[in-house]
Amino acid sequence: MPQRFHFEGDAMVTLSEVNYCDDDIERNAYNAAFYDLGLRFHWDAGTHEQLLAHSPDAAERICHYLKAYQPHLLRAYAGESLVALILQKKDDHRRRSAPAGPATARHFNWAEATGREVGA
Repeated sequence: MPQRFHFEGDAMVTLSEVNYCDDDIERNAYNAAFYDLGLRFHWDAGTHEQLLAHSPDAAERICHYLKAYQPHLLRAYAGESLVALILQKKDDHRRRSAPAGPATARHFNWAEATGREVGA
């Protein structure tokens, strides 16, 4: 898998070096998965909260989001396979996001990723 890079100040870091703020770990892991898969959207806090209220099941939340806001993806990909791939990538990012101290934590702002759509 190719490394993805972004710049933080003058330093270039790979996504594997990004640690997530404690309150955003899950949402940022989803957004990292979307980015890795080339999906042109990210979940802001409001979107993520709405999806959490929709269902306690992660796969069901993703399916709901795709049907409601990205239905074109379901015409291009098998829905269950896409959901499974998103969850796999999200879990990979969660494993890499072990809590770091405040001095070493890095946070990637997914809203600044080129060409991304916020929420729905």
